[in-house]
Amino acid sequence: EDLCRFAPHYNTLEAEEDKCVKFENGLRPEIKTLIGFNEIRDFPTLVNKSRICDKDNRAKVNYYKAASEKRGREMGRGKPYGRGGRRPD
Repeated sequence: EDLCRFAPHYNTLEAEEDKCVKFENGLRPEIKTLIGFNEIRDFPTLVNKSRICDKDNRAKVNYYKAASEKRGREMGRGKPYGRGGRRPD
């Protein structure tokens, strides 16, 4: 947004869609796929929704990473082939 003052094309109201498209093209792929299909053409709304998606995506990654680490610790505690109670005859 700050650099738009150096590009006169982006300083007009008609260029709002162009700014949105340019911004979407610079997003990381995982965020671009979530945001792109909405076709948001209001720049402040697009930026805000992109931040929300990024925050949610990071939270999801951290959640699954922690769950995976926890599961890995729990699986290493017992014997892999412990006696199940009954002995074969």
